[in-house]
Amino acid sequence: MAKTLGAMLAAARRNSFARFAVGLVAGVAITTISACTTGDVFALQPAVDVGSQTAAVPEAPQYVGLQRLVPSNPYMTQAAYPRMDEPMSPVEQMPASEIDCRNELKRMGVVYQDVQPIHEGQCGIDFPVKVSAIGSVAMQPAATLTCNMAATFAAWTKNELQPAARWRYFSGVKAIHQGSSYSCRNIAGEGVLSEHGKGNALDVMSIELNNGDDIDVRKPGLFAFRTRGFLNNVRADGCQYFTTVLGPGYNYDHRNHFHFDIKNRKSGYRACR
Repeated sequence: MAKTLGAMLAAARRNSFARFAVGLVAGVAITTISACTTGDVFALQPAVDVGSQTAAVPEAPQYVGLQRLVPSNPYMTQAAYPRMDEPMSPVEQMPASEIDCRNELKRMGVVYQDVQPIHEGQCGIDFPVKVSAIGSVAMQPAATLTCNMAATFAAWTKNELQPAARWRYFSGVKAIHQGSSYSCRNIAGEGVLSEHGKGNALDVMSIELNNGDDIDVRKPGLFAFRTRGFLNNVRADGCQYFTTVLGPGYNYDHRNHFHFDIKNRKSGYRACR
């Protein structure tokens, strides 16, 4: 009996020690787990300190520009729009004389547009304009010229050509039909660059009136007195504006048009033939 009771007491002590050991291990485990987190599930705090760098959670990317507002858009980055603090590339400045000339075109009601500079060999225009109308008078086709030539031709058209048409034909001018404005070429039979190659010349083939008449520049017939008088006015009045006026009767090359240009010659010489 005594032996049986001793055995029972020994077993109880072993069970108590086992329960104590299990409890001790469980306590150590809970303490260890608690030390690995700063989170509080009741306070809804994150499990990792904000701003810290760990192997498990990478550092949040530092967005810039518009992507700071919309970070979910990977294409909205600083490289997607120009930097406002960088100056634009410099643009070629138009000289004051060219600006003044264009103001004069506008004053005379010239319809034009600026076109890209023309540079081809020895020919070209630095600041060309393409004229499509002078007031109510259409330019057909539109003529590419220097602004100075355009302004000179516009002044002649308004001050001389239209009044002459009204006086001779009792009609205004509807359109000027031109055969050549800017064109890179030499003077026929010579090795000298034509004023067409500089944008300083214009060839007029015919003049269309509002009454339906289309006056051909070619030398009129013997009894075409009104046409002859009108073309004589065109030639004579043109010499007050242009340094060169060549037309039918000068040579074969000018048999069907008037050539007007503003070639700069020494001593102010003008060629009107």
